[in-house]
Formats: sequence, C-alpha cells, structure tokens
Amino acid sequence: MILAEKMSLKTCKVFENSEVAPSVYYLKTERTSDFIPGQMIRLTENIKTPPRLYSIASGIHDDYFGIIYSVVKGGKLTPLLSGLKPGDKVFCSSAFGSFTDPAKETIWIATGTGIAPFLSMVLSGLHSGKTLIRGARQESDFYFDEIFKLKLKDKYIRCCSSGELQNSYHGRVTQYLWDHEADKKSKYMLCGSAEMVVDSRDILINKGVSFTQIISEIYF
Repeated sequence: MILAEKMSLKTCKVFENSEVAPSVYYLKTERTSDFIPGQMIRLTENIKTPPRLYSIASGIHDDYFGIIYSVVKGGKLTPLLSGLKPGDKVFCSSAFGSFTDPAKETIWIATGTGIAPFLSMVLSGLHSGKTLIRGARQESDFYFDEIFKLKLKDKYIRCCSSGELQNSYHGRVTQYLWDHEADKKSKYMLCGSAEMVVDSRDILINKGVSFTQIISEIYF
C-alpha cells in the first residue's frame, strides 16, 4: 500500500466487487487500519475524484474492508467503482467515526445501504441484545438477509414496502414504528436516508423515547 500524501489515503488492492442486488455492490479491499464496528472510511477510485464516506460493512476479524454502495446514475464515483475487478486499486483512509454501539440493549433501524454498520456489528459478534428493524422495497433489496436471520432470529424484523413478503411487515419502517409500541428504555440507532432518519426520530420522540436515547447517521 502506497500513501497518497495529498489526501491521507493509501492505495489498496481490490479483492472482490460483487453485485448483491440490482445496482448495489459489495466491495472488498485491503484494510488500512483496525476499526470499531460502526465506523467508516473515505474511499475513491482515483486521486482526481473526491473520496466519499462509506460505513464499513465487514467484521473486525476479517482481513479486508467491506463497503456497500449503490450505483448512482450520472454519479462521479459509484459508476467507476462498479467497474472495478480483483487486483485493481482504490484509495482508502483509515477508519474513523463515532457511530458505535456500546449499549447492551439497542434497537437498530436501517434502510438501503444504511444496513452497513449493523452488518459490521453482527459480523463482529455484537448482536446479543440487539433488535434490527430493516426496511426495503422488495425481497432482492434485503441483501445479507441470511446473516441477520441466523444471528438475530426473531429480533430481525423486515419491513417490505412494495408487495407482500413472507414473514415480514407489509409497509415502511416508519409505519411499523407508528403501529407498534416504542421501547422507552432501549437505545436506538438509525441509519439510512435523511427522510427515514428524521421521520423515525420524530415518531420515536412522539411515542415518548428520549432524544438522548436516539443516535443517527445518514447512510454512507
């Protein structure tokens, strides 16, 4: 790995770049540092393209950084990332960030690629006492589904907003929160689109959850 001085990034070899859902990819690269599940990295395909922030979606014992990204049509970076092959190079920073979960009882809420930090936590063995409420449009969007089913069992709640999906709630995450009683003692961690995070936070507060018990991050 060679240091890119101007950006405090290192060149890292790509190990894998697979499409896990339509236009959604899981990229594995060399690790640049140790990390705490929930942290993120800066990453870019070349030093001329500004790096973007991505939550780490791999376990602390894995010998790679994993990230989940959606290809944005007309975007400056993600179309380039989607063309990467094993052996290609990317530029990565060390891990940083404070979206971490030291609590014993936590309710995770995620949509889209906002599932990444919670995947990292589960892969790192931090799933005891956790509940995951996950929203997606259709079955194919519940990537890494089997991992969460295995580790969280009945504490893994899928909310499918488009069509019926067996063993799932039919509707958005926000509607699920309105329809169910809030746990006022647990900590909540929200990661997803800005709209979901803001709306979910407002619903939880409306139901009596203290603002101090809610931490959130717009998905990276």
